[in-house]
This record gives sequence, structure tokens and C-alpha cells, in this order.
Amino acid sequence: MNPTLPGITAKPISSTRIDTRVLLSGDADATPVLFLHGNASSATFWEDLMVALPKGCRGIAPDQRGYGDADRTKLIDATRGLGDLADDAAALLDALGIEKAHVVGHSLGGSVIWRLLMDYPERILSATVVCPGSPYGFGGTKGLDGTPCYADFAGSGGGTVNQGFVERMAAGDRSEDDPQASPHIVMNSFYWKPTFRPTREEELLSSLLSEHTGEQQYPGDATPSENWPGTAPGVWGPINAMSPKYAKAVEQLYVIDPKPPILWVRGSDDLIASDNSLFDLGTLGAMGAIPGWPGADVMPPQPMVGQTRAVLEEYAAAGGTFAEVVIPDTGHTPFIEKPDEFNGRFHAFIGSSS
Repeated sequence: MNPTLPGITAKPISSTRIDTRVLLSGDADATPVLFLHGNASSATFWEDLMVALPKGCRGIAPDQRGYGDADRTKLIDATRGLGDLADDAAALLDALGIEKAHVVGHSLGGSVIWRLLMDYPERILSATVVCPGSPYGFGGTKGLDGTPCYADFAGSGGGTVNQGFVERMAAGDRSEDDPQASPHIVMNSFYWKPTFRPTREEELLSSLLSEHTGEQQYPGDATPSENWPGTAPGVWGPINAMSPKYAKAVEQLYVIDPKPPILWVRGSDDLIASDNSLFDLGTLGAMGAIPGWPGADVMPPQPMVGQTRAVLEEYAAAGGTFAEVVIPDTGHTPFIEKPDEFNGRFHAFIGSSS
């Protein structure tokens, strides 16, 4: 288990859905702020933000299902989209006796917040999404309206993941000898903008390596497809759960009541959640990195940022509010790369939304 920062307490907590490790900061009677981490990470990624919360706030960060010290027997049913993770978050609030909380999600955790907003809007004081996946899902769509590239959503799901990376993760490999597959190199190349190196680099690497791997875990199973690139979503694990095949219709966001305010923060140089993501097969095909690409008419790079903005603009038109903040010279984790700048905007937002 990773050592925690001073001011952070790690505690096993059982809800009606899952047993997991939860990191806690602040006074138990303070306003709760629930943090949901991204893929290939754990609650550890939030510690610096948690200890920097304003006075009167408490931080709560679970290892989500499929990650860290969460119960390994509890699988993600991808056919529910991210419903399992959203339900886990609500059940954790129940276990802690919390009626409402500010919620913060990074990457996959941001995608979980799209689902939380749809299913539990009355429990959310505010929502902060940091470099989230598109509300339409990750991979396999085109256009600002999230049109599927293929009827079977080929190009998304567990079969799109680099298997060498998964094997090294499963082995706990901390080396830096393979630019394509070494988790350490992937982390330092894509989680933050090179040449940034975080102070707690080794703890964050341990957090990355703690993801649960396997055909029913990460990256999940896959379904053969006649469509390029030959793989469509399976039914288990977080990457299949992020496929647009199983995403809840974004129109659900426009009708929720109440409509919590949303803060969308992204890094200016993010290579993961972007309009030309290097983790999107449409981008890699266009670059020639994957042979047989059918062309931009069929599978262009997914416009993840454009889709997110279009959805949030519709949310605002339906009576909600949002703010988009771009933190310059940062990658996929601006809250780690430039915490002071991030916290300035984040603290002001939750302070005005309580």
C-alpha cells in the first residue's frame, strides 16, 4: 500500500456495493468533496489536492472498482456503461451518511461524473471534470453529435488497448526500457507534459500499477469485428464501460433537475483527452501507425474536446451553467502539474457552489 501524505488518512470502508480503500482529509463535519480518479491510477493521485482543500471542506477519495485496494471480486459490468462506478460512488456517500457533495473526476473519473449527473443530480453540489472522456464515450464516434463510426462501435473498447502495456502493468514493471509499453514511460509521456516530473513520481507509478488486470478487469474482453480495426467492445472492465456502445444518452443531461454547476478543466497540451488523442485509433490510423485506416470519412480522430463543449453548451441552453478553464503548458493532469493555478479556480468554484 502506498504511504500517504501527512493530513491524509487511509481507511477501509464497506458500502452496500463494495469494500475499498478510501482516503480522507479534513473534519468529518465539513462540506464533503468526493474525488474520483482516472484509469491506470488510484485515489493516491488526489492526495495533494485533498490536503490543500479550503478550510471547511473534507476530502473523500475511494479506490474505484477495478483499481487499487478495491475488492478484486467486484467486476465492472460494461453493459451498464459506467453505471457500476456511479452507483459505487453514491453508495459510498450513503455509507458515510452524506446527502450531498461536491464531486470531482479526472479522465475516466470525469466520465463517471457524466453518469453521476444523470443518475444522482440531487446529490451533487457541484461537478468538476478534469480532462474527462467525451460524454459520448471514448473512441468510435465522429462529429460533434457523437455519431458512431460503425454500428458495432468498432475502434472502441478493451481490444484497443496496447497489450504490452497491460502485461508490464500486471508484472509490476517499473522499468523504462520500452517507449511503447513501459508504464513508467507512458506515465511520464502522457499523464503530464514532458519534461515535467512530479515530486511523488514513484508513488504515482505504484498507483498506476495497482489497476486490476485480466480479461474481465483491465483492459477487458473484446469482440471481433469485420470493421476496421477489427475489434469491437466486449462486456467487462473499464475500457469497455467507456465505449460509446454503452454510454447513456447525453440528452439525459439536459433534463436533470436540479442542474448542478459544472467546471471543466483541461490541459492545453493533453494527448489523451483531446481532439487528436494518441489513445484514439482514429488518430493513430490517420497518422499511419495502424495499417488499413478507412479514412477520415469513416473514422476520423474523435473530437473529444469539441464533443464535450457542444454537450455543455446544450446543458447551459437547457438551464445549467458551466465554465471551461484551459491551464496552459500542461498535459492530462493539470492538477498535478500546476496545482496552484488549478486550486485557484477550483476553490473559487466550490466556494461559490456550496
